[in-house]
Amino acid sequence: MSRAGSLDRLRQRNERIGSPAPGEARVSVRAIGLNFADVFSCLGLYSATPSGPFIPGLEFSGVVEDVGQPPACAPSTGISPWHPGDRVVGLTRFGAYATSLNVDVRYLDHLRPDWSFADGAAYPVQALTAWYGLNRLGGLKPGDAVLVHSAAGGVGLNALAMIRTRAGLVVATVGTEAKKAFLLEHQHCTASQVIVRNRRRFGGQLDEALEAQHLDGFDIVFDGVGGPFFRPGYDRLRRGGRLVIYGAADFMSPGRRPNYARLAIRYLRRPRLDPLAMITDNKSVMGFNLIWMWDRVDELVSMYRELAPILTSPPYVGRIFPFAKAPEAVRHLQSGRSMGKVVIEVPFARVSAASAPFR
Repeated sequence: MSRAGSLDRLRQRNERIGSPAPGEARVSVRAIGLNFADVFSCLGLYSATPSGPFIPGLEFSGVVEDVGQPPACAPSTGISPWHPGDRVVGLTRFGAYATSLNVDVRYLDHLRPDWSFADGAAYPVQALTAWYGLNRLGGLKPGDAVLVHSAAGGVGLNALAMIRTRAGLVVATVGTEAKKAFLLEHQHCTASQVIVRNRRRFGGQLDEALEAQHLDGFDIVFDGVGGPFFRPGYDRLRRGGRLVIYGAADFMSPGRRPNYARLAIRYLRRPRLDPLAMITDNKSVMGFNLIWMWDRVDELVSMYRELAPILTSPPYVGRIFPFAKAPEAVRHLQSGRSMGKVVIEVPFARVSAASAPFR
């Protein structure tokens, strides 16, 4: 993108890539995972977006083509050197919408032998987001009652899987009836567990779901939506409960450019809490954004290791787009219709156009 602010600025361009620097590997990208952060960054609504031209994308899978010298090894994390031909998944602070990239080897992990490249690209960001939010911040314990927003999305599905391993009790929210049907069919949820969010009566919906599950409140609220759905969840936390917020999907603009008037209204109406009342209520609110952990690579690596025995099945990939239709993939994610992960597959043949709009 020449600069953030409009999805129409996403262009296809050939660029030369140099040899990997010491500590880097060059990866031939085979699949790219999409995240709401991609949409927000393209629209210019993401605080971490680079100024000026940038390549979107935070995660990928592919094959190692070359390794920088000296041998790419990080003794402090125990990572073994990489070799050409290794199948990998990886994180990058922007730059993943590409056919090839040089990346710090510390942000790579092995692609599991029985997973496809699409499976691998669907894994890192959303699995790490769910793990860090629920376990490191939320302190998930066996038997906890958890409210999971956007439960049919990539983070939400990972969260459901993690809660299941701890025998937790779940109330899940989604934005459409189709997503509710998906959870009933594919996640073995009951109808009383799944709420199709209604902005006007969300508190009542939560009360009905709690009563149906014989619960008096939540231990954790895992929130990537915010807006009018924040306060009802917070109010229904038990004493000692934690609300972990990792996104603000309620601020998503539906068009190719941000609707600043709509965003301003929602910003002015954003939820506010009194810290003194939080002390009395014995409740916590914790917010995080995975991209700001890029300089804490040892912690990211340790979470990869913790996740390995927990998430053994491949992520659910709801839709795959070819690389040439990357803008269409971004708009599909933006629409709110997606279920599971949206992935872009990269052809082995390199794109030939020097600079052209996506077709």
